[in-house]
Amino acid sequence: MKKTIVIPLVILALLILYFIVTYNSIIKKEEKVKQDWSEMQNNYQRRLDLIPNLVSVVRGVSEFERSVLQKVAEARSRASESLAEKEVSVENYQQQKQVQDSLAANVNRLIVLIEAYPELQATKAYLNLQQQLAGTERRIVVARKDFNESIFNYNKTVKGFPTNLVAGIAGFKPREGFESVAGADQPVEIKFTK
Repeated sequence: MKKTIVIPLVILALLILYFIVTYNSIIKKEEKVKQDWSEMQNNYQRRLDLIPNLVSVVRGVSEFERSVLQKVAEARSRASESLAEKEVSVENYQQQKQVQDSLAANVNRLIVLIEAYPELQATKAYLNLQQQLAGTERRIVVARKDFNESIFNYNKTVKGFPTNLVAGIAGFKPREGFESVAGADQPVEIKFTK
């Protein structure tokens, strides 16, 4: 009689323990996705913070083409507004990628025009900003890779058996990572020449 009660209680205790461990594992992976999303946004913000300095240096050294500076300012403004949305979603990621790529393209145009001003290229402030922007672009690439990797690990856990049973009960759903659009295999890079 005691064995008939003890065995089901042990099985129930093991199932509860499995549920708790699996739930905590899924939470940990979900938090990693959020952390990597925040890190990507942090790098986007770093880029946004550097752009006004670049524009200021360019404006201060030369009488520069206003339309180019205006386009950079507008692209920066759109990118800054997109950072306000913090939720991790494929729509948000796509929107941020689009405005950030537009910002990078406008900065590229600015840098191409800068090549006509050798006195600007030689200034210490410009060289410093050039290094910082190039480093920021590398950070963005790494942050995007880390974000996609976190999405992969989370989805692998949420979709895999038997953790998918716990995920279903607890309401965890697979997340969509970045899906590239046509031409996305050609990344927009900010290029500097010497």
